[in-house]
Amino acid sequence: MSIAGMYMLNSGVYRPEKIQQALDMLYLDRKNEFRELSKILLTEKALNAMPRWKEFVLNFSLDVEDAFKTWSGQSPLASSSPQKALTLLRQLGRGKTSMNQLAHLLNISYNLSCEFKEIYKRLK
Repeated sequence: MSIAGMYMLNSGVYRPEKIQQALDMLYLDRKNEFRELSKILLTEKALNAMPRWKEFVLNFSLDVEDAFKTWSGQSPLASSSPQKALTLLRQLGRGKTSMNQLAHLLNISYNLSCEFKEIYKRLK
């Protein structure tokens, strides 16, 4: 598995073999959530051309959780935090007509991230 370019997964906190195992386990239960986010984040052409789309969605979800920690004051404010927040919101908010739709996607991303971390932690 290649995690090149996926800075949240490539942070040194995670080992590639455990990432793949945890991702496979998570994907079994959360296929619909992965598909919903992939349709928002990637065009159909990009989705078909991207063999590592699940890793991309997971990396995005980890990024959302990290941003939430900053928004809630659990992590210190970084110099790139405003740009990161705007980018996340613009990616998910494209084509949405209400805050409820945006909040739904943020919740999906956050939950995927938390579940991945829990699965990862329990793997030996």
